Amino acid sequence: MQDYVHGYDARESDRLTDQANTLTDLLHHDTSYPAQARVLEAGCGVGAQTVILARRSPEAQFISIDISADSLAQAQTLIEAEGLANVTFQQKSLFELQPDEGLFDHIFVCFVLEHLPEPVAALRHLGTLLKPGGSLTAIEGDHGSFYCYPESAEAKRAVRCLVEAQARAKGNALIGRQLYPLFRAAGFDDVAVSPRAVYADASRPEWVEGFSKRTFIAMVEGVRDQALLLGLIDEATWNQGIADLYRATEADGTFCYSFFKAVAHRL
Repeated sequence: MQDYVHGYDARESDRLTDQANTLTDLLHHDTSYPAQARVLEAGCGVGAQTVILARRSPEAQFISIDISADSLAQAQTLIEAEGLANVTFQQKSLFELQPDEGLFDHIFVCFVLEHLPEPVAALRHLGTLLKPGGSLTAIEGDHGSFYCYPESAEAKRAVRCLVEAQARAKGNALIGRQLYPLFRAAGFDDVAVSPRAVYADASRPEWVEGFSKRTFIAMVEGVRDQALLLGLIDEATWNQGIADLYRATEADGTFCYSFFKAVAHRL
């Protein structure tokens, strides 16, 4: 994912960690793997999800891969700081893994398919790495599911810039709604998709801070230069859109977004 639209700087690492920590219960209340299970995490990044997986399933064995050496180094540091010993890291693409290297009981991918130009090919290849009866779990967001109060046309324009910038990088920021047909196209028959809705208002200050501000708005702000350079928006409209996004995090504002979690099994 050399064209990873969010970049690889320290702010992005912090954003991924904030997102994972804030959404742990929402996304992972039903994520666990049995003792001795061999689990592949494809596209582990800086380890934000890895820590959660390894902590929730301490007797499973995880192999976590990523193409970025810098991200893997951060992930290794994070795992060591948590005192977790059930994760092995490898620098490689998911397409580099082959069935003759050993099949997995379970495979987990989170916020990865949205950045791939051919997600069906990725899912199909991951399916070849699963043991019969093994599961493949994918979690993705859908930026088209975002809305807020007070409503703002400029805020929607700013978010749309992120969608367009990701599309130009051959990704898909609207992929969450497509998980079921993508899994089916990849050859999986047993597919279950569940929406995971984020709703943040003043009664949930930890969600306002951890998701609305430090995850979603930070992600949108990260494509400012790209949006202006590509002519997707003018600077005044961009500035107003970002201001209006923050306005929705105030005491009388609300913020909504949906993630989607798909689980399928190899029959």
